[in-house]
Amino acid sequence: MTDRTATAKWTGDLASGSGTVNLDSSGLGSFGVSWPARTEEPNGKTSPEELIAAAHSSCYCMQFSALLARAGIPPTRMETSAKVEFGKVGEGFGITGILLTVRAEVPGADEAKFLEIAEQAKQTCPVSAALTGVKIELDATLA
Repeated sequence: MTDRTATAKWTGDLASGSGTVNLDSSGLGSFGVSWPARTEEPNGKTSPEELIAAAHSSCYCMQFSALLARAGIPPTRMETSAKVEFGKVGEGFGITGILLTVRAEVPGADEAKFLEIAEQAKQTCPVSAALTGVKIELDATLA
């Protein structure tokens, strides 16, 4: 079992305040966050949704590549982007959906098997499992 830790610090109210999120486990850096960066333009800062997109896209690549290899058709290359939508939900805000877009080179794979495994990876990726309350769509293309 492994644990990973990040720490957020915030100063001020929601609208005019700002903060940082530190990637404690890896020590890879500290990133600015703010409400305007979350709801308008990033302007050099990140958001929880961008961090979720990073986690989801990398987790999906790992899961999909493992499932393809298990099926005897390991990929030579893949690229996955995750688009995390944030907007009004009821009287507040929330994540309204996620679109995973994957393009992969998989020698020897037929399209039907590729799409079947792509969907299986979407369902079994640990980050997808953690986000079960959110509609996750998949656009997979065999390159």
